[in-house]
Amino acid sequence: MATAQPSDDSRYGPRRQVRLAGPLPLDSGAALGPVDIAYETYGTLNADRSNVILICHALTGDQYVASDHPLTGKPGWWWRMVGAGKPVDPTQHFIVCANVLGSCMGSSGPASIDPASGEVHAMRFPVITIADMVRAQALLLDHLGVDRLRAVIGGSMGGMQALTWPTLFPDRVESCIVIASTARHSAQNIAFHEVGRQAIMADPNWRGGDYYADGKVPSAGLAVARMAAHITYLSEAGLTEKFGRRLQGRATKTFGFDADFQVESYLRHQGLSFVERFDANSYLYITRAMDYYDIADDHGGSLARAFGPSKARFCLISFDTDWLYPTAESRIIVHALNAAGAQASFVELSSPFGHDAFLLECPELDRVVHGFLNGGRA
Repeated sequence: MATAQPSDDSRYGPRRQVRLAGPLPLDSGAALGPVDIAYETYGTLNADRSNVILICHALTGDQYVASDHPLTGKPGWWWRMVGAGKPVDPTQHFIVCANVLGSCMGSSGPASIDPASGEVHAMRFPVITIADMVRAQALLLDHLGVDRLRAVIGGSMGGMQALTWPTLFPDRVESCIVIASTARHSAQNIAFHEVGRQAIMADPNWRGGDYYADGKVPSAGLAVARMAAHITYLSEAGLTEKFGRRLQGRATKTFGFDADFQVESYLRHQGLSFVERFDANSYLYITRAMDYYDIADDHGGSLARAFGPSKARFCLISFDTDWLYPTAESRIIVHALNAAGAQASFVELSSPFGHDAFLLECPELDRVVHGFLNGGRA
């Protein structure tokens, strides 16, 4: 039995949430149930339920893809892409975006309550994978009565989920748009994540993840983790253009360890604001899920074999200044899709903004997504 209700949490605000009985089998061998999934929808489901688009969010994203965030008050994280008259248009499509399993905006994760014990899961929550996130999304779509997706779209970690969908549910996906993403996490990606995790776990307030009772969270460690990760989302050219070596609010150097440079102040602000809206344990779990991600490894070492059963159309988009998931990663996916006989389009776009370009103003990206959703090629 599934129950859907708005949930009011003093920290994370009101949201739409459904509790599904499960159990949800996990790649680790564990099973999760019941499963809470928080989500948002935009638009109206048509009579034959053929207009559904699933949008998958990135590591620190959430379900508020095109509506104001209840904590920060900021517009949805992809308001440039989703909205009336925009490439993903709720006047034409029924758009679903779910908070991923393991996150902290209402879906089951380390910050949620374990129904069996009545206590916060904390680090007793089972380790999850990207595929587990996708299976949880499939449970939500089953609950909503959606059998087939017109398209699944995602950037960064959202692209990992989007790419996983046709490998797990080949009969449910008509088209797939993967932006600034990859088919497996590289050693460099894993290394950056490990720095962030160690920063969190070295914070004396982490206490093995049991920090929920007194509210003394590992904010310093989480802020440092966010600062380190945020550097990977930007490009050197973008940082130089935006900050250079300009000083922050002063004419001369202090010869101390305050934030002398504008880029230092910017990173500190990113870290501190992130702590206000995200859970440290969720950061550990989600980064670990990304590190375990390797579609080929899940299909006998063959990426092409993973896509063999799918009849979906694919669109791969990369950015020339993205060094986190560079264009070479997208080309690997395209070659595998070609080997599998799939319909695949690919384009590399130019942007000074690095990996975060898919979230920022990019008319070329809008044109590609709009054209592909309307039957064209990249």
